[in-house]
Amino acid sequence: MSMLLPHYPPDTASHPPLDSAEYRSSALRYPKQPLRLLPQYLTEVTGPLLGHDRVGEHDHDLTAGHAGEPLGERIVVSGRVLDSGGKPVPHTLLELWQANSAGRYLHSGDRHPAPLDPNFTGVGRAMTDADGHYRFVTIKPGAYPWRNHDNAWRPAHLHFSLFGQAFTQRLITQMYFPGDPLFGQDPIFNSVRDPAARERMISRFDLASTVPEWALSYKFDIVLRGAHATPFEDDEEDDD
Repeated sequence: MSMLLPHYPPDTASHPPLDSAEYRSSALRYPKQPLRLLPQYLTEVTGPLLGHDRVGEHDHDLTAGHAGEPLGERIVVSGRVLDSGGKPVPHTLLELWQANSAGRYLHSGDRHPAPLDPNFTGVGRAMTDADGHYRFVTIKPGAYPWRNHDNAWRPAHLHFSLFGQAFTQRLITQMYFPGDPLFGQDPIFNSVRDPAARERMISRFDLASTVPEWALSYKFDIVLRGAHATPFEDDEEDDD
């Protein structure tokens, strides 16, 4: 008996194009030939398993595990992962990576002359619970220059990766912060042409979830498909 696999048509209305003229480095990244759908067999669909054994007890807290406290504004980022029908996606792996509070990544390719923070590596992992909830503790990242155009600065953002049940299901998106003055001149943010879809990449401040005298809080729900889907990137466009 052959295995029936789900097929989802591309959501070109919400997701950014592979080639965006304003986002200059996309010209070096997007495929020049038509994409070919690779067959998914049992191995690709069922493995490797990306579950709780991939996540340590404190992996969700990017402020922990170092000799001292990281510099910057401590924040809590939480939300739910939902499917197109609004149902929770339980027990799925999320990864987060980001710049530090000065706007610099702990990466050999980052040449921004901002200070590194010895107490902040900028990476974390978490699993959604049975109701699709996730929670990270981290530091609010800083904006940084990236030479895409004259005086180009990226708005503060977090990168999210969702793995589903296998690497072939991986999705990547970016979370932004409300009221950022850099939105209007950022070609990555604006490569999502639908204004309503762009708004779904912006988190919302949530006073009820703040930790008094310790951390502010932002909510960010990730919706996989449907009319309220979160825009996702191509896998090759997650470096900036």
